[in-house]
Amino acid sequence: MSDFTPRVLGADELRAANQLFRAALHLPPSGDEEWERTGSRVYQPGRTLGVFGAGDERPVGTARSMDAELTVPGGRRLPCAAVTGVGVRQDRTRRGVLSELIRTQFEDFTARGVPFAGLYATEGRIYGRYGYGVTTVARSYTVDTKRAALRQEVPRGGEIELLDVDAAIERLPGIYASLPAHGAGHLTRGDAWWAGCEAGFRRSEKPIVTVVHHGESGPDGFASYYADRAFDSESVLHLEMLHAGNDAARGGLWRYLTGVDLIDQIDAPYRGAGDPLPLLFEDPRSAKVSAAPDELWLRLVDVPAALAARAYGPGSLVLEVTDAVLPANAGRYLIDGGEVTRTDRPAQLRVGVAELAMLYLGTWTATALAAAGRAEALDATGPALADDLFGTRTAAWCGTFF
Repeated sequence: MSDFTPRVLGADELRAANQLFRAALHLPPSGDEEWERTGSRVYQPGRTLGVFGAGDERPVGTARSMDAELTVPGGRRLPCAAVTGVGVRQDRTRRGVLSELIRTQFEDFTARGVPFAGLYATEGRIYGRYGYGVTTVARSYTVDTKRAALRQEVPRGGEIELLDVDAAIERLPGIYASLPAHGAGHLTRGDAWWAGCEAGFRRSEKPIVTVVHHGESGPDGFASYYADRAFDSESVLHLEMLHAGNDAARGGLWRYLTGVDLIDQIDAPYRGAGDPLPLLFEDPRSAKVSAAPDELWLRLVDVPAALAARAYGPGSLVLEVTDAVLPANAGRYLIDGGEVTRTDRPAQLRVGVAELAMLYLGTWTATALAAAGRAEALDATGPALADDLFGTRTAAWCGTFF
């Protein structure tokens, strides 16, 4: 039995949770003005946990989540808990506090019928033990604006509208919700997420600029950024967000960004692996990959529901899944003709639930996982069959940091 007790925090305890989380990241507490404006709105009611030791009046560990929907291969959207705000007080680390938080979250997600949980991992060695797997991999680009001439074939796009911070906070949620989900990994954004976005915009020491692209049917894309203007070195435009509903919006936004005056370089982090950014330019080397960070870590809380929800390629496979944390997920599954059923037939491939998450959106192949020792081929054909079934035509991308 653990010496710590987890429970849902009340509204009057949220600021203590916020202070604990920020301290875990070595950040100062939120100021009174910021907390009054956006602090409590970042916390969705009933979704923040605290862990208490005997005699503790304030939590020694905390985690929260936000309700969202995840797009899976084939286009369906399913509930997904966006997990964030995870922190343990430094004098209580490595004592089971995090395990209590995650176990309690999984119990809540299961009771509410939420088949997925997702997070962005601050440390890469922690969450695999709880069944989270790297599900999307992004690309970060550095764009040399002196060389970044767009090709003639790139759509010129429509009108660009400049928004101040207040207008951006008011209008971006509706614009984002109206854009099509361009593939697996896309997450919807609720009020709590946008409250966090507002806090970041208002906290920024550099002015945040937002531009909206208007196509024939109205707003169909936007970008937000800030600039580091230097007099003795290169000036950099830091892209915070860019979402385009179609090719014309993408072309119009990048045409604007590469034309911003007094900018030598654009830092464009966490773009999708399938983003055609270098192909937009006459010299594709003007957009260089500066990093390829992991992005969304996914946990399949309900493996049968998750497997049944997505679309598959051709073929048939008996897949064995192991799950030490949520043993109800363990077993063998027959994937055949788009249908998924439990089976007693001999398995052709065995994976842990974290590795299943890595396969789920098509980012990784079973062949690669087997080569790394992270999938076991119980039949010589198992990895190749899984590659065909789980493969996707477009790279998965989340694009929503939380």
